[in-house]
Amino acid sequence: MTHDTSTDAADRRFAALPLRPGKIIAIHLSYASRADQRGRRPAAPSYFLKPSSSVAASGDSIERPAGTELLAFEAEVALVIGTDAYRVSVDDAWSHVGWVTASNDFGLYDLRANDRGSNVRSKGRDGYTPVGPELIDARTIEPNGLRVRAWVNGELAQEDTTARMIFPFAQLIADLAQHMTLERGDVILTGTPAGSSVVGPGDVVEVEVDAPGSPGAPTSGRLRTSVIQGDAGFDAVIGSLPAVDDVQRAEAWGSREAAGLAPETPETPGGLDAALRAKLERTPVAGLSQQLRKRGLNNVTIDGVRPLLPGTKVVGLARTLRFVPNREDLFASHGGGYNAQKRAFDAVGEGEVLIIEARGERGSGTLGDILAIRAHARGAAGIVTDGGVRDADAVAAVGIPVYSAGAHPAVLGRKHVPWDADLTVACGGTTVQPGDVIVGDADGVIVIPPAIADEVADAALEQEIEDGWIAAQVASGHPVDGLFPLTGEWKDRYLAWRAEK
Repeated sequence: MTHDTSTDAADRRFAALPLRPGKIIAIHLSYASRADQRGRRPAAPSYFLKPSSSVAASGDSIERPAGTELLAFEAEVALVIGTDAYRVSVDDAWSHVGWVTASNDFGLYDLRANDRGSNVRSKGRDGYTPVGPELIDARTIEPNGLRVRAWVNGELAQEDTTARMIFPFAQLIADLAQHMTLERGDVILTGTPAGSSVVGPGDVVEVEVDAPGSPGAPTSGRLRTSVIQGDAGFDAVIGSLPAVDDVQRAEAWGSREAAGLAPETPETPGGLDAALRAKLERTPVAGLSQQLRKRGLNNVTIDGVRPLLPGTKVVGLARTLRFVPNREDLFASHGGGYNAQKRAFDAVGEGEVLIIEARGERGSGTLGDILAIRAHARGAAGIVTDGGVRDADAVAAVGIPVYSAGAHPAVLGRKHVPWDADLTVACGGTTVQPGDVIVGDADGVIVIPPAIADEVADAALEQEIEDGWIAAQVASGHPVDGLFPLTGEWKDRYLAWRAEK
């Protein structure tokens, strides 16, 4: 948005409203379609505030700041308060609405991490609340008879009606009026339906609210906003920098599929069938490696890691965490607070294995006893890091299997910045994706594509039986020629023995 502080420019921004609003209140989730898309349906409405300086007029442009990628649009019905409301009943609430119009609750998901829930920076930027272009008299329409639509570059992207809202308008107004006076001119953004997604420079978003069932089918007209690329970025010295992970990508685009991400890991404990887990717990990593090699998969071992506590085995589905090389300004913005490392340890689930990419850098710890305790309390099956472990004795005492490149007393900030989680990582020279099957024992840790895990486990167990029979023959004095691997007469003998068993 072009910044113009003149009175005329200010007046134009608020031209669609009766006056500059004292406050703009937005609801997080209110449409059933959006709640279903997000996989969570709230029991009661929740809100955040936007500054009136974020208001823009139809035809204005908004900037996507330099260094960001996830600018999302949200078509919404905007309610404009006509008469003050404080502690009003649900039955009386609608009478305090003067007008209805279209709005677009733009948000920059790159900035959500440190303001999660409040949306101060992600949705409070100049121009991020376009409103208008025309007001609909609230007395002429039924609150549950409105339709909201959005188009991106002329293609319909969102369409829903207020009849399918979880919380009707009257409830929102009465709820808010329990806590504050809604004053004439205040704007309530009532949430967006499914279909919100990401736009970039060059895109044009249009939003319209209408009442097709009311006399005259009143409409707000199309609220038009164009996206341009901004040149200015952010100063890490005075605030946190943009940070994106796959969770934010999925929420900004509307789904993991729309964001080009792999399907989410199943929510069952460890994501593994109990029978498969039992087989993998009996199967040595060496046998699994042999079977994967037979299927053309050679680069599936996490190299350079050893169990912190000998004799432990780990089996589970991968959750991932990535560290990038330390850079002081980035550690200042991403290393403190509720950073990616803490989020990953808080999110790892029962039976899952947290895989940490530390680039094989052993010169600092990537976890200590507190985080090991957290993962253990969450029911995680283990932790694998190609970096170091602090408080090694204390971590071993926790009881959770940990595989690492060794112990090191230094804290994270010496070598690493915690960057993002739940994405594809490189650990110990191999690629690991969330949902991959992880198995570790004294020989090391291996990564199995989940689609072939059952087949590989069965084949490895069968190979174990064969190897055991061969070992028995060698122990009784037979030479290995023809026995290892089985050929000719020895193979026939084995097959006959196996048929009997």
